Amino acid sequence: MTKKQQHVLIVILGFIAALGPFSIDMYLPGFPAIAKDLNTDDAHVSLTLTTYFIGISVGQLIYGPLLDRFGRKKPLLAGLAIYALAALGCAWAPNIWWLIGMRLILALGGCVGMVAYSAIIRDRFPVDEVAKVFSSILLVMGVAPIIAPTLGGFFTGNLGWRSIFIFLFIIALVLMTVIHFFLEESKGHDKEVSLKPGSIAVNYAAVLRNSDFMLYGLSGSIAMAIMFAYVSGIPFVLMKLYGVSETTFGWMFGINAFGFIAGSQLNRYLLNRFDVVSLTLRTSFIQLILTVIFMIGVWQYELPLPVFAVLLFCVLFLLGFINPNSTALSLRSFSSNIGSASAMNGSFKMGAGAAISALMGVLYDGTKLPMVLLIFLMSLISFVLLLIAGRKARLIKKQAAYR
Repeated sequence: MTKKQQHVLIVILGFIAALGPFSIDMYLPGFPAIAKDLNTDDAHVSLTLTTYFIGISVGQLIYGPLLDRFGRKKPLLAGLAIYALAALGCAWAPNIWWLIGMRLILALGGCVGMVAYSAIIRDRFPVDEVAKVFSSILLVMGVAPIIAPTLGGFFTGNLGWRSIFIFLFIIALVLMTVIHFFLEESKGHDKEVSLKPGSIAVNYAAVLRNSDFMLYGLSGSIAMAIMFAYVSGIPFVLMKLYGVSETTFGWMFGINAFGFIAGSQLNRYLLNRFDVVSLTLRTSFIQLILTVIFMIGVWQYELPLPVFAVLLFCVLFLLGFINPNSTALSLRSFSSNIGSASAMNGSFKMGAGAAISALMGVLYDGTKLPMVLLIFLMSLISFVLLLIAGRKARLIKKQAAYR
């Protein structure tokens, strides 16, 4: 590919990847309005997030073999068609249980992009360039969490929360058009890939036996659970506890999203100077120290909003390093079954997201502590897994040197 073709591909893949965060972040400012309109409470509205994460986690495992068998474009278009219909279903929701169900179907359709974009990157780019490309993708998809809450606040305040899902329906149609006309197939139809349950299970078992995949995939997934704890808890923390308006919430959410994207872009440049393993481990350690300070501050003191916001920004900024690097490291040893490996990696992340969002609903006690405590615990576990992976890599190098 020429440089121009690479840039066009990255932009297209970035917008495909952005559909997931857009589907989450845009309707967050509408939580209070949804609860009021559907005559329910905050906990039940939070279930629309939980079922969305469950749908993404399960759906990616379905799309992995389909992407390996039928290529990348056909499953992408089929999934987006399901997403578009589910978006209309959300817009017409008569009660909270209907909305919860439609959010599940929305996720089952939209998650195809999360598997496909990482598989296409591994198809098109050399292994040593993948981490940088993932960081570039985050720059494009980072537009979503920056503008989505602001748009969601505007739609909710002026047109009602249901208009958000009409907008998502339109986005899906536009994406389908772009994919059909401008995205080249990166992998042809492969009849050797079996869709029999037994064969699929064997392929996934092979992925799970890969130690790099397990250590880096789990570490990255648990680190990304920080984002899900934040997304699940921040609407209530900011709008209820700190009393910010829907518009202010949108701006603050966008600033934090900018921090996440800024971290990913700084990561892209630092990868020219540092080894990906050591850079990821160092940033994870700094993040852990910050989350300890954050937890103690929330537990022992009544943090003013500016201090709370700065600490949260820094934690998400460092997550911008860990996420693309851990994804690249988890996939680096695969030359086949890339779709299945990408699907399993995404499933890990969304499974962690579902668990954390459900925990937030259970643990929420009207204070900031549950969200910050979960952020600390996820940072700690992620760092420990990265430490184990790093020591394993050093041991392998030593053994190779003695041979």
